[in-house]
Amino acid sequence: MRKYLLLHILIVSFVFICPPIMLAEDEPQITLNSTYRDLSVYHVQSISNISIRKKHDYGFYGYSTVTHRYENKSISEDNVVINYATGLMWHQSGSEKNMGWNEAKQWVGDLNGRGYAGYHDWRLPTVEEAASLLELSRLAGDLYIDTVFDVKQSGIWTGDKNDSASYLDGVWSVRFKGGAYGAGNVIWCYENASNYVRPVRSMK
Repeated sequence: MRKYLLLHILIVSFVFICPPIMLAEDEPQITLNSTYRDLSVYHVQSISNISIRKKHDYGFYGYSTVTHRYENKSISEDNVVINYATGLMWHQSGSEKNMGWNEAKQWVGDLNGRGYAGYHDWRLPTVEEAASLLELSRLAGDLYIDTVFDVKQSGIWTGDKNDSASYLDGVWSVRFKGGAYGAGNVIWCYENASNYVRPVRSMK
């Protein structure tokens, strides 16, 4: 009887002392900023989880230091990419053509109107979210992005604007094509410039 009592005490102690085991998919390791901001070049060059190889006066060349946990998934016949490391769900491909920033926002609005993958809260990513997709080396053809994503979208719009006085109507974009510095490029563009769209949504 005493042996069973000791065993019961040990089991109860273990339950109260040890924290519950959490599945990897439950909580993101890293929380990225999801609120749009007006950012200067200095602020963009200071975002977290990025290794910068070369700074320039309109952005930088670099790559993400996030250890991704991607899952390619089909929901209601719509393809998405879930990143459990950041708690973000991405459109697996994105727009089929380049477009201006205002057209990009409308494109996302239309996507929400039809409820892509059953969701109506898709949005343009922030610089921090979009830059988190930049890889250290070319993985998808000549693009610095994981092969879990479609390779057509070589550069994407963000929802963040450039607040530097010398750059009127500047909007930040992320280019997955590298250059001489062997990394993708975070760069500002005018609103009427052309980029692809890869929407994102926060899973929590």
